Amino acid sequence: MKSLTVLLWFAVFACLTIAFPVNALGESGNKLDYLEDLPPLLDRELFFDDPEMDSATISPDGEKIAFRQKFQGVMNIWVKDREDSFEEARPLTDDEHPIRMFFWSRDSENILYAQDKQGDENFNLYAVDPAGETAEDADVPESRALTDYEGVQTRVIARPEEKPEYVVVAVNNRDPALHDVYKIHVQSGERELIFKNEHNITSWKVDEYGRIRFASRETPDGGTEILKLEEGELEQVYRVDFGESARIAHLPRGYDNDRVYLVTNRGDADLTRLVLFDPQSGDKELVEKDPEGEVDFGGAIFSRVTDELLATYYDGDKERVYFHEDEFKEDYERIRAMLPEGDITFRSRTQDEDMWIISVSRDVDPGSVYLYDRDSGEVDLLYRSRPDLPTQYLASMEPIRYEARDGLEIPAYLTLPRGVEPEDLALVVMPHGGPWVRDYWGYDPQAQFLANRGYAVLQPNYRGSSGFGKEFLNAGNKEWGTGYMQHDITDGVKHLIEEGVVDSDHVGIYGASYGGFATLAGLAFTPDLYAAGASMVGPSNIITLIESVPEYWKPILKSFKLRVGDPEDPEDRQRLKEQSPLFSAENIQAPLLVAQGANDPRVPKRESDQIVAALRDQGQVVQYLVAPDEGHGFARPQNRLAFFVELERFLASFLGGRGQTDVPTEVAQRLAEIIYDLEEVEVEAPESLD
Repeated sequence: MKSLTVLLWFAVFACLTIAFPVNALGESGNKLDYLEDLPPLLDRELFFDDPEMDSATISPDGEKIAFRQKFQGVMNIWVKDREDSFEEARPLTDDEHPIRMFFWSRDSENILYAQDKQGDENFNLYAVDPAGETAEDADVPESRALTDYEGVQTRVIARPEEKPEYVVVAVNNRDPALHDVYKIHVQSGERELIFKNEHNITSWKVDEYGRIRFASRETPDGGTEILKLEEGELEQVYRVDFGESARIAHLPRGYDNDRVYLVTNRGDADLTRLVLFDPQSGDKELVEKDPEGEVDFGGAIFSRVTDELLATYYDGDKERVYFHEDEFKEDYERIRAMLPEGDITFRSRTQDEDMWIISVSRDVDPGSVYLYDRDSGEVDLLYRSRPDLPTQYLASMEPIRYEARDGLEIPAYLTLPRGVEPEDLALVVMPHGGPWVRDYWGYDPQAQFLANRGYAVLQPNYRGSSGFGKEFLNAGNKEWGTGYMQHDITDGVKHLIEEGVVDSDHVGIYGASYGGFATLAGLAFTPDLYAAGASMVGPSNIITLIESVPEYWKPILKSFKLRVGDPEDPEDRQRLKEQSPLFSAENIQAPLLVAQGANDPRVPKRESDQIVAALRDQGQVVQYLVAPDEGHGFARPQNRLAFFVELERFLASFLGGRGQTDVPTEVAQRLAEIIYDLEEVEVEAPESLD
């Protein structure tokens, strides 16, 4: 409900553009003295509006290219003949919410896409004919719903190469906690149940005929077991304990109880490696582990024609590629010779592998997409994702290391404002979400935006981040909030202060999901360190977070509790209270900006409501944005732009950076609409800390 305050906001915003006093600072800030030495101020829309086009993928027969582009202001699916220009493309969908995932059917006859309702992650699967006719009263061909449920999630498992007319999906329509597996005929929509999941299965491996050959699930003690499915019976063939990992990376074509490619770190192995695994005997043969001994196995590329292993890659400070087949190496080197510096990503290939769509990007370039013809050896530019972004003004992202208080080395990335000396800078530390993922080297629009505004940006891969071995990952177990996961972030900030790079009076913290939690924890448990904080969909109470997980997370809840804590255990519950920022909200001194999607199934709105209400009742400075049409993060460009307008203003006010003073009318109006009246926030009082 809008209050008088919000209505006044709308009145102010209702002109063509607005101006706000970006350097009308809070008590903790001073205008940064190096702002005039920065490159030109870049429009925030260059970073956060939808790209001109993206997600190009070539049809398996090589005849068409599908991609995303705005249609009626929303990112939808378009298609064109391979030889045509993009101006000749036509839209295939007209959804009111951005379509985020789509792919070709194996026979090139349909494009399949998944869509939820305003971010609730209850996806249904749809098909559209790229050659379909458009009715006179329509702008796009009619899409067909292959699943059509309310409150049910569809997951795509496979597109069988030898049964290209089918798609294999998992749907939790029978039991919200468990997904059953169906084979769907794409053209007719006919659906066949092929696996009734009464076994807590969480993932499947399907062969080229669409038959389930392997499945995996969490064991009662939080480990993982891989099971072979044969004649309807499940048999365990591999098992790892909690804290270890194992997954089947590739099922060879024509599999008949032969060896499979497995990624594992069972036993004495710290880093995951790629092995050939015999499910009959249990024998393993090492294929490859990181030649530099730094990181987990990254991934593998296999030929769609010969099924050979073509290459492997690892993400150290930057990506490293290792070749396993000579012709692929020659192709890669030919592409590298013709394209600019950056990471090459193979996005899609035709069935005969004669044509590839590839992209090239790096820290100061959001990327360009190319079509590579193996027969001619030519590489043709298809599009640049953000052609108007002046990349000459972007800032380098540098890998760094620092020592945590217990001596553990923490890998991180540091982006410094371009054109100024690395001394006494304002800092925004930006912890990643997850938390069991990691940050990578490359183009990051948020880091670039903040650097352009005058801030150094620290992205720490704190312990508990994945990719650096199981010892590093498991060192984060039960270390949220007051523990070492947060200490690692704190120690990174203090390292930069001690090095003279950062001014201790101008430090902010901003993150999403777990990064939002780390923001709240930073303000609550190290209140003297930060001058401002911003949390996007960040949980404030670990107990209510765990107690409200979606039903379909419950088959993996044991490992989640082992990594974080179990609210049903009295000792754990007390520790979780002590680690939750909500129970230490009285310590928060710095201004806080909170943003939340109303339909978020992972971090429910209550998590943001709780901390906002606590700070409001204490008379602390807190601002609250709630988008009614979003889930875990902001997908709609108007919501996204509105958030960054407010984040920019907020950081400028309390850290002293610069900001763009004009805001387009529609963005200003949207910001006014999603500013939440603090008096309308109602929550139950949390249980006491003692």
